[in-house]
Amino acid sequence: MSRWLSSSGAAGAATLLSRILGFVRESAYAAFMGTGPVADAFFLAFQIPNLFRRLLGEGALSSAFIPVFKETERREGVAAAWRVGLAATWAVLLACSVVCAVLLVVVSLLIAFSRIHADTELMFRLMRWMLPYLPMVCVAAGFIGMLNARNHFFLPALGATMLNVAMLVAVWWLAPRFGVELRDQVFALAIGVVVAGLAQAGFQVPSLLAEGFRFRWLNPWKEPAVREIARRMGPSVLGVAAFQVNTVLCQAFAYTHGREIISSFNYAVRLMELPQGVVGISLATVLLTELSTLAADRNYPEFRRTLAEGLRQLVFLTLLPLAMLLSLSEPIVRLLFERGEFGPGSTSQVSLMMLCLSPSLLAFSLNNILARAFYALGDTHTPMRISLAAIVTNLVAAFVSVSLMPKAGLAIANSVSSSAQCFFLFYALKRKQPKFDLAALVAPLRPMLLSALAAALIAATTLWAWERWLGRTGLAVRLGATFVPMGLAAAGYFAVATFLGLREASDVLAVVTRRFRKSAAAKADPAQTSG
Repeated sequence: MSRWLSSSGAAGAATLLSRILGFVRESAYAAFMGTGPVADAFFLAFQIPNLFRRLLGEGALSSAFIPVFKETERREGVAAAWRVGLAATWAVLLACSVVCAVLLVVVSLLIAFSRIHADTELMFRLMRWMLPYLPMVCVAAGFIGMLNARNHFFLPALGATMLNVAMLVAVWWLAPRFGVELRDQVFALAIGVVVAGLAQAGFQVPSLLAEGFRFRWLNPWKEPAVREIARRMGPSVLGVAAFQVNTVLCQAFAYTHGREIISSFNYAVRLMELPQGVVGISLATVLLTELSTLAADRNYPEFRRTLAEGLRQLVFLTLLPLAMLLSLSEPIVRLLFERGEFGPGSTSQVSLMMLCLSPSLLAFSLNNILARAFYALGDTHTPMRISLAAIVTNLVAAFVSVSLMPKAGLAIANSVSSSAQCFFLFYALKRKQPKFDLAALVAPLRPMLLSALAAALIAATTLWAWERWLGRTGLAVRLGATFVPMGLAAAGYFAVATFLGLREASDVLAVVTRRFRKSAAAKADPAQTSG
């Protein structure tokens, strides 16, 4: 537990830095274009190339690649594993380049020959500029998968910061050079997306070269391992990333029901991605390597124990941010976004989206780990079928909820579908591994929920008192209205969890304490640490 919790902490730290920069980026977006039609066009246009980043960078490619890489490494050695990585890189680059070319042709034809609204045309033009991001970010995902397979997590996860840096430069420096109208300036953001894709791939190269990877031409279609990765990866595109597929499909539907819906939902999703990335995805990334190794060794008792521990730790670490999001959604949105073109009305809209989207936080994080458990066992079909059912559920829920409640429908639909997917993944896993002890997962839920309830009450009470005495205006007041309740709620959460005897709280505190002592020792005696 301590070893892979520490590894996930390293990946989570890098992801946390990326997410913080992501918040700065989204804040810059909000001040630059608010929640109007230009913002809707940009966010919807970015969904197509960004879908491939999420599918490959945070799911399908690594889930299919890492087990094959580890199996090859154990059977044939490191050199053979690197050959698999090289062949997979070429396969990804060539396949994604073809997809990019086809999409460019389709979008260009739509612009040239379709009678579409000016806002829709702007969306397609932005998409055409951003499509080259697709093959570059997919190659970056392959590089990250290779480094994760070699137990490197911090630097690969740090590569995501390249997108945020590039987009901030585009908003603050490049956009004013594209004219005075927002509809012209927004194309600077499209250029920033393409530059970010190139930077994300290039960031991983030094670490790969240091590990022994070398670039050369290798025909990927002659490699059996590539065919095996493709076989596993096809179903897992939907298996891992049903949430992302749902987002694209439902946003396209919601785009026809009014403006500001897409941009408001986007800002809410970005806020949800902080705990998802720092906790859910980071822990799932580390566990995939661990579970793949145990499955390759056919050590199924240890496989089930490790999976159960990972799921318990995930629930414990996710309930705290969930309680904070439910209690502090409005001050968080106000602090991060309310300036420039983003007014109080936008704050209320995004806060409503966050409240309705919050239940999906735990479900989505659990889905990431549960799907990876199936992939480690070589089963990609079960999560694929469940994901297809979740997508159908999401589309039906979106059709109903967006039609009845346009301002919250997208969030409600995603919460419903991700929760349904989580239930059926648990059910299928129990059937596949009958000895998997679900009771061991249910037993600590009561004290965890009591701890989360205490944290939510502390946060809500502190916020009420803060705003009653100090109001809402001013940066210092907004900072305090967000971080003072957060700090007290976190302290209360761990205090109650420790009092109730939750081992998960002790594990987290032990890792934090050990790292603090190690850092203090390094500062006190740097010569001994370097030696």
